[in-house]
Amino acid sequence: MLDFDNIREIWSTIKKNKLRTFLTGFSVSWGIFMLITLLGAGNGLKNGVMSNFSRWSDNRVSVRAGYTTMPYQGMQTNRRIRLETTDLEALSIGFPEINAKSSTLYHNDTLSYKEEYGTYSLNAIYPDHAKIDLVKVLAGNGRFINDLDLKERRKVIVISPRMAEVLFKEENPLGKIIKAGKVMYQVIGVYDSEEKSNDDPAFIPFTTGQILYGEGQKIDRLLMTLQNVKTKADTDAFEKKLRERLGKIHKFNPEDKGALYIWNTADDFRMMNGMMNGIALFIWIVGIGTLTAGIVGVSNIMLITVRERTKEFGIRKAIGASPLSILQLVILESILITAVFGYFGMIMGIGVTELVNYGMEMAKATQAAGGGNPGENTTIFLNPTVNLGVAISATILIIGAGVLAGYMPARKAVKITAIEAMRAE
Repeated sequence: MLDFDNIREIWSTIKKNKLRTFLTGFSVSWGIFMLITLLGAGNGLKNGVMSNFSRWSDNRVSVRAGYTTMPYQGMQTNRRIRLETTDLEALSIGFPEINAKSSTLYHNDTLSYKEEYGTYSLNAIYPDHAKIDLVKVLAGNGRFINDLDLKERRKVIVISPRMAEVLFKEENPLGKIIKAGKVMYQVIGVYDSEEKSNDDPAFIPFTTGQILYGEGQKIDRLLMTLQNVKTKADTDAFEKKLRERLGKIHKFNPEDKGALYIWNTADDFRMMNGMMNGIALFIWIVGIGTLTAGIVGVSNIMLITVRERTKEFGIRKAIGASPLSILQLVILESILITAVFGYFGMIMGIGVTELVNYGMEMAKATQAAGGGNPGENTTIFLNPTVNLGVAISATILIIGAGVLAGYMPARKAVKITAIEAMRAE
């Protein structure tokens, strides 16, 4: 049973061997520190990589035409394939997996308002584009393109926060008229973007863009999101069916990968998740390996302690001390050493990760305040901190390490007989 007498006795033993206790505990502290910092770095890498996919849904499919690399029905290779608006309509039948779809036309132009101007990209899209690329227009910032805009071929535009900042300064852009080349558009919305990048496009109705910038029925890209397509086998089956449908329309071999480029973010998410899980597993192995070295050190020191106190343990047993009380005393001393130093290492590790994260956030804020564009430089390292679950796991690990480190020495102490102890020097 834990009491103050045991604590005082353990503290007395530790004070007699300060340097030995410190060096032993430091190895445990270093092991936990390394584990926490490595896990923080792993989380930073995962958060950074995944943030680059945050503006897209996790089952987004992008289709772009290319050039044929295989002959088909007497037609030669290197034939250009051009996607058309009818392709979007063709996907409405026989593809229950598709729950949102859009086609895109790209156009670069100079946007200007009064004396301010800048060169930006204009994307002609369908309303479903907001669902596919997770474009959000927050309350009070207007609205996105809708079906009526398409039907009436309205000259309306949804701009990015960066465009609003550059062109309108402190002025509210909603309802204002901006000029794109020689065409006038009315601003109906400002969508949300954390990056505020110069590369963020403006959006106009697809039908308007087709009339102004299109080449007949030509489109640059097909976009869609899928439902109930969760495995790689499901993804491959959908891609095969899509290639067969478009191959039949545009007369190319469905096996010709060069004729049609299909990018499914689900594949990238699966690959990145697998990679991140592998990195996390490696980090845990390295961290626990480092911690194990500390545990072995504590166990060895406890064996030396037991040997030094052989006579004491024998006398205890001779005057009636139970084996359990001796077992408890040794294990408690081991837990105390690992817990104190382990918690210190954990706090230091968490402190370092939080400090690094604070420094990164301050650097980003300084860059934005200095007139820089925070979205221009994408990062693969973001928020390198550990969560509460990791801290709890580390706590359990520390206590478990203390029990393991003290168990074998404690068993040795319990097996000491009074006669053997009295003979020991």
